[in-house]
Amino acid sequence: MSNEILPPLEDLLATTRVVSLPLNTRFRGVETREALLFEGPHGWAEFSPFVEYDDTEAAAWLDAAIDFAWRPQPSACRTAIPVNATVPAVPADRVGEVLARFDGCRTAKVKVAERGQLLADDVARVRAVREAMGAEGRIRLDANGAWNLDEAEHAVHALAEFDLEYLEQPCGSIDELIELRRRIRYLGIPIAADESVRKAEDPVAVVTAGAADLVVVKVQPLGGVRRALRVVAKAGVPAVVSSALDTSVGLGMGVALAAALPELSYDCGLGTASLLAVDVTADPLVAGSGEVPVRRVTPDRELLVEHAADHERSTWWRDRLRRCHAVLAARVSRPAAPR
Repeated sequence: MSNEILPPLEDLLATTRVVSLPLNTRFRGVETREALLFEGPHGWAEFSPFVEYDDTEAAAWLDAAIDFAWRPQPSACRTAIPVNATVPAVPADRVGEVLARFDGCRTAKVKVAERGQLLADDVARVRAVREAMGAEGRIRLDANGAWNLDEAEHAVHALAEFDLEYLEQPCGSIDELIELRRRIRYLGIPIAADESVRKAEDPVAVVTAGAADLVVVKVQPLGGVRRALRVVAKAGVPAVVSSALDTSVGLGMGVALAAALPELSYDCGLGTASLLAVDVTADPLVAGSGEVPVRRVTPDRELLVEHAADHERSTWWRDRLRRCHAVLAARVSRPAAPR
């Protein structure tokens, strides 16, 4: 684990709060976002791996939360972070409504390859974004690895006319990304890796293999700000800091990473609080003039109560916390390998 300190489980449970927040628009197949929050010596942190992740994968998210709540974070190089708008897989006629929630953002990340939809739906959505943002707006696409190689190549040809900034995780495997990158090189559209970074045993293998031009990094799945910084440094390519549909507490963790990076060449995916219908603070980290400020977020006690998950879901998350803490404890107690 990346933390130097693993606090006792009782210390985490003492301040744990589980919330259930409705979304403005269905996203990643969900309409409500659940998250577990707790407070440590350095403030509040978030533990919110998606429900389908197993305990081994989810433990990295807990590692990140403990790190953020129990340790001081690296120094910031900037006071505000430019962010992109995020457009879920909505019908084209809802694009304007979504973009209106992201004040001043000149970059949009558009979800494509949604299960149950057609390429024609993607084309219509991206066209609507281009029309709304104008020629100077930047558009990046995120397929979450849902296309196979041939589907991705076909989709790129259909969508290239919209002047794409980059294509995020078009295919699931590194081999597919390598071949797709070769096939579309003449179009000049960079390939960004997300799942191939945060779900991989070696987060930079996708870059070493020549499968990606840039990396998308997220604090929670990478185990904390420091580990994410090391991943970016080792990758040696531009990085985009993004979120996993976090509350403003979790977004503050991503903001800390973006603030600590020596270079920030791309707008970050840290404006996703605008996708939430409610948040855990009355002063959420939402975009203003295309930026979010660099700051920690403390949840409002009243909102933690108002948006508390029901007993069954709260119990489920606390049990998950216990299991992931046990995973981290086993790693701490494991003898070091002989050198």
